[in-house]
Amino acid sequence: MKRRNLVAPAIVAAIVAAALGYQHSGSSLLPNVLADTLESNGGRLGLPDFTELVTATSPAVVNISVARSKPVSHRPRGAMPRGQGEVPEFFKRFGPPMPEGDEPIQRSSGSGFIISADGNIVTNAHVVADADEINVHLSDKRQFKAKVIGVDQVSDVALIKIEGNQLPTLKIGDPAKLKVGEWVIAIGSPFGFDNTVSAGVVSAKMRSLPNGNYVPFIQTDVAINPGNSGGPLLNLKGEVVGINSQIYSESGGYMGLSFAIPIDVAMDVQNQLAHGGKVQRGRLGVSVQTLDQDLARSFGMETPQGALVNQVQDNMPAAKAGIKAGDVILKVDGEVVEDSAMLSRLIASKKPGQRVAVELRRNGKPESLSVALGEMTPMIAASDETPDPTKTGRLGVVVQPLDEAARQEAGGRGVLVTEVAGAAARAGIRPGDVILAVNSAAVQSPADLKRLVSSANDRIALLVHRDDAEIFVPVTLG
Repeated sequence: MKRRNLVAPAIVAAIVAAALGYQHSGSSLLPNVLADTLESNGGRLGLPDFTELVTATSPAVVNISVARSKPVSHRPRGAMPRGQGEVPEFFKRFGPPMPEGDEPIQRSSGSGFIISADGNIVTNAHVVADADEINVHLSDKRQFKAKVIGVDQVSDVALIKIEGNQLPTLKIGDPAKLKVGEWVIAIGSPFGFDNTVSAGVVSAKMRSLPNGNYVPFIQTDVAINPGNSGGPLLNLKGEVVGINSQIYSESGGYMGLSFAIPIDVAMDVQNQLAHGGKVQRGRLGVSVQTLDQDLARSFGMETPQGALVNQVQDNMPAAKAGIKAGDVILKVDGEVVEDSAMLSRLIASKKPGQRVAVELRRNGKPESLSVALGEMTPMIAASDETPDPTKTGRLGVVVQPLDEAARQEAGGRGVLVTEVAGAAARAGIRPGDVILAVNSAAVQSPADLKRLVSSANDRIALLVHRDDAEIFVPVTLG
């Protein structure tokens, strides 16, 4: 028996070494990393044991059940109305499934985690949006009524509170120290199954998604499903490094790509919600795009880095500071701007009124400017005067008129997108967008949009107001 136990690890080691292309030379058969791994596991290749980690952290993870008397004002971005399952759902916030029918009370559930012993809980905004009643269930079977302290739709972070003391809490980690390939676990309530654990590795960092310009997502291969929304992503030290928020899916279920909001972003948001009830973000007042290799060369740059300014809004901070269309913004307060999404995140992370140093390239020469940032205003709101939204079949959107203040901000035009499917979903249109024009024809009302789309050819370009910019989105109609 003893001899067999000694031989087996050697055989395993030889097989691993052969697979990795290592040959026996002297006394060392395996590379040092593998040799150390074998030694630390008593001569056996092994995987992490998560049992102690789960035991220590799961008491602070909660199940959140929500009751609503009306539908959520904005569906989770990327989600589609029922009956449209044949259309791929690309980036989807994996919140609670939308209930069938028109029940007077709609019930759903999600996840969250406790960050203070007196009952502060962080979750996703879309889990508790428009809730009439929120119940929090702990792993020890205790139940609490919760109230909403604040919701930030832009980052999809919400802060709620239960009345308790000496509650279990989770330790906050540092996402900047995360490494690609590092083990992480998720704890939550997928499909309502409380305290479900799944594990995987960090696949990428600083990921930009179509519906998350202000969040540098952590990508993992941790199995995530509806109901995991708002639950913690934990490192092997038991520290929260992210909030599970979105998945990439063509079916609505897990397909190997999951995305989490970095916890430092979420904690900044919850801190502002706790102390002011809202989140303030800086505004530069430009429309930008990412440079590709051809664009970079045309601007005399060897590498495609930075954000190319293609529009400067009148009377906004950028215009007042002297930023011009055609400038390439390379740094903000000394931090390198890799692309347009990173510029949006950097500016949004600053406070209104804060002065920032902007380094840019203009006509092949470096320039430095100082800009006093403005404040990002809430996204354009729908009018309450039109209870029934208008559905545009060929395009696949449901839209509503804008309120008066929003119409003025949009130059007296535009309609708000509230639901997306079909051709619009495939093109990347999303709830919260404001459609300003079809090709060059201004959209003044939902009826205008319906008329312009119905008379259009198979291909159109929609002028869309999104976040702090106006962009054309090409759409192939169904």
